[in-house]
This record gives sequence, structure tokens and C-alpha cells, in this order.
Amino acid sequence: MKWISAKWCGCCLMVLGGLWITTARGEAQVVEGDNGWLFLAQELRHLDAGPFWGEAAQRVSQATREDARDPTPAIVAFHQALAEKGITLLLVPVPPKALMMSEEVPEDKVSDEWGSALDTYYALLREQGVQVVDLRDRFREESPGRPYYCREDSHWSGAGCVAAAEVVAEAILPLIPQGASGYAVNWKDLEIQGDLRVMMGGENRERIALRGVTENGAIASTTADTSPVLVLGDSHTLVFHDGGDMHTQGAGFVDQLAYALGQPVDLIGVRGSGATPARVSLFRKAQRIPGYWAGKKVVVWCFAAREFTESDGWRVLPIER
Repeated sequence: MKWISAKWCGCCLMVLGGLWITTARGEAQVVEGDNGWLFLAQELRHLDAGPFWGEAAQRVSQATREDARDPTPAIVAFHQALAEKGITLLLVPVPPKALMMSEEVPEDKVSDEWGSALDTYYALLREQGVQVVDLRDRFREESPGRPYYCREDSHWSGAGCVAAAEVVAEAILPLIPQGASGYAVNWKDLEIQGDLRVMMGGENRERIALRGVTENGAIASTTADTSPVLVLGDSHTLVFHDGGDMHTQGAGFVDQLAYALGQPVDLIGVRGSGATPARVSLFRKAQRIPGYWAGKKVVVWCFAAREFTESDGWRVLPIER
């Protein structure tokens, strides 16, 4: 199997929600940790924010629109709109890298309270019927030689894609028939230039292990509009799948999920925010394809957990006209 690597290009800064190397006040947007690990300052800000829903959202959200700072109305409305069609929403926030790798974050920047707001918020969403797939327990497991995050990139690693797909597949398989694809997998190393390293102006490259999904000896076709499972989200749904600025093809979260389910999945992934822009893209696709919702059983909404406070806002949107 051939792995495709790519140089980072300027458009990929959209993956980080328009971040540049410094803020308007000149504050660094990348925090250097121990042992060569790099972290988004934006992510640390999210972890330090505390409660980010209800009235607290007005204080801690980075969104400009006051009516779009609390993520709860948009998430619950999306869940309810899908439920009316008999479709299950699985909310899959990608755990913050700085939280799961806190031992590599500078000690003076780590708080004992990190993660407690997520605990409370996920419980709140579940009380309102939203099925939250919390990946943190799986990501706390030891993964010798294959960490769940890239050292110099803001995304999860190849091992992270595999682990997340396995957890999500467990939630999906009771809801749809198991497929019978001819997919196969194999691990291989790839050198990438991480987005965080690029933001710092460096030329370093890191080597990561990726599990490629193949079919008949070639990169497998793992997406289809007609699939009963839709994966919706930010660049975590595209990295190692979409090629080009997403490093390579055939080894991303959707590829691993298709392998676990034994069938292709539908994909709507955006390089910007997974909060509102991804759902705008979904609305447009549903309008473009007659009967789009008829065969859907599950929507997997996957985005970086930091988007709860760091996105451009959480607008309540319809899923069709």
C-alpha cells in the first residue's frame, strides 16, 4: 500500500478555526510541553474555562453572537430533529490532547480541575436524551509505542483513530446490520509535518504509525452517501483520510469505523469548526440529494471538545427545509 504524505499549506490553518501563530496581543498559540510535545493554547484555555453552558457560556465562550455561545440548545435541537426521523445521534467529542497527555504539559499550566466541566456537561446532555460517547476512558489506557495523539499535530494519531472507531462501532452495531466488506488492515509508519510545528515556524517532522484500510490491495473505498451511518464533524474526521493537507488517505477515523462496521459510512467533514459549519454542510447535502434521510439510522457528530468554548458559535439549525 502506498502512503501519501503532503506539505502543510496555508489553508490548513482553517483546521484550527482560523488560528495564527500569535493572538492580537502577541500571545503564543502553541505551548511547548515536555519531551517534544506541543499543545494548542486555545485548548488549555478551554480546559481552564470551567462550566461553559447556561449563563456561564456568556462569560467563557469565544463566539461573537450572544445567542450562540451555549452549545446546549443546538445539540439538543439536533438530537430531537434526528430522533423525530428515527435516527440516533452519537455525540463524540474528541478529548483534549492537553487533558489526556497532561503529564507532558508544563506543570504550571495544568489544573486539577481539568476535565470536571466535561464530566458535568456530558451528564447534563444525557439527562436530555443525548447519547454522548466519551472516549476518555479508552484514551486513558496505555498504548505503548502508539500514543493516541500526534506529538506535533493538533489531531489524534493513527492509534487514536483506531481506538475511537472501535468505541463508536460498539455503540452503532446494535442499531444496524453488520456489513460484509472485503476490507483488510495493515500498520505502517509515515512521517508528517504537524500543524503545531508549522505554526511555530519549524521544519521538524514526526513519525507516526497508521493502520491503513485496504480492499483488493488498494486503498479502500470507505464512504458512500447511501450508508445508514453518517459521520459529521471537523478535521478529526478528515485527518489521514482526505489526503493532501490531511497528510494521507485510507487511515483516518472514518476508514477505521468502516472497517469495524464492515461497510462504508457517509461523511461530511469540514476543515473549519464542527459546531455550526458542519451542520450547514449537512443541511445543504440533504437538500441536494432527494430522500437523503430515508436510509439513515445513525449520525456520529465528532469534533474537538475545545469547540464547546472556542468555536465561532452554536446556532440552532434545521436538518432540512
